[in-house]
Amino acid sequence: MKPFVPEPLPIKNIGWKELVPDIGRANRALATFEGIMHGIPNPNVLLSPLTTQEAVMSSKIEGTRTNLEEVLKYDAGEKITDESRRQDVQEVVNYRRALREAEFLLKKRPFNLNMLKRLHEILMDSVRGHDKGKGRLRTIQNWIGRKGTSIETAEYVPPAPLSIMEHLGRWERYYHEDEPDPLVQLAVVHAQFEIIHPFVDGNGRIGRMLVPLFLFEKGLLSRPTFYLSSFFERERGEYVGLLRGITRTGGWTGWIKFFLGAISVQAKENTDKARNIQELYERLKKRSIGITHSQYAVPVLDQIFRQPIFNSKFLVSSKGMPSTPMLMTILNRMSENGVLKVIQRGRGRRPQIFALRELINLCEGRKVF
Repeated sequence: MKPFVPEPLPIKNIGWKELVPDIGRANRALATFEGIMHGIPNPNVLLSPLTTQEAVMSSKIEGTRTNLEEVLKYDAGEKITDESRRQDVQEVVNYRRALREAEFLLKKRPFNLNMLKRLHEILMDSVRGHDKGKGRLRTIQNWIGRKGTSIETAEYVPPAPLSIMEHLGRWERYYHEDEPDPLVQLAVVHAQFEIIHPFVDGNGRIGRMLVPLFLFEKGLLSRPTFYLSSFFERERGEYVGLLRGITRTGGWTGWIKFFLGAISVQAKENTDKARNIQELYERLKKRSIGITHSQYAVPVLDQIFRQPIFNSKFLVSSKGMPSTPMLMTILNRMSENGVLKVIQRGRGRRPQIFALRELINLCEGRKVF
């Protein structure tokens, strides 16, 4: 197979008339989600677990085997003895760190290729593939297929390495253009990035990371907390098949229709989840105040929502916390009354580990604890 040559942007053969209903639904659903975001007083705290969940799901599409619980336990200081599992968790942690770094950088400057390479550098730090040119565009020909597939029998062969900068330059210019509908534009941005496949490894995760960053930079979201990986994971076969369809038959309209549907479905799910998290927070705030009779109940709860599996040392070192004896009294009362669950007893220098099980169950959509 020869390396694929991407279609120049903007795409000329989009069936706009066919897409009008999908465009309307997707924009309305996203606007509803943004409205919920505006109603949450501290989204950085309350929606933090959703960022970790997105990192888990996006990495899962690439074959990483871990879950939200395992990552949160790692955050809390639980050691992972199996090296393969540790690598899986580290990939998720890197993805989350790259998302947060991107949000910080976008408040200073527009998205650009240097930022793209910086995110890739973070993503590939100290994990499998870290030696495959982290933070650098590929200089070799890669291809996509089952393990052991040769380039002659590959499912897809991305553009030749010497043409990558040319294609990425056009892609970056298109990213910043004002197109008729930004969600259609985002569908093209995501797909074209995957088609160019500019890195040796990590392209899929970077491509999905672009979704919230684009929406944030275009002003459709007040912060980049909108993720599609859960939908893409559920519909993985169609997701991959439609991307391949673009390179085989130029099927852009089918891909865009699928992408807009993903936004509509995921926006509703994210809206419901954000609303439920807010309701859980308000309920636990009243309960924690009643249980502890402490002015520190709410600051402690805020830190717990930020990291719903945590060790006592994490809270002791957090800003605005009371003395260690008072803090442990608050945590013990919350665990005695079922707000928290102790998942590791403290012994010697080993700190106690707690879990806010209702929040974790809510984010996972299933009973974990």
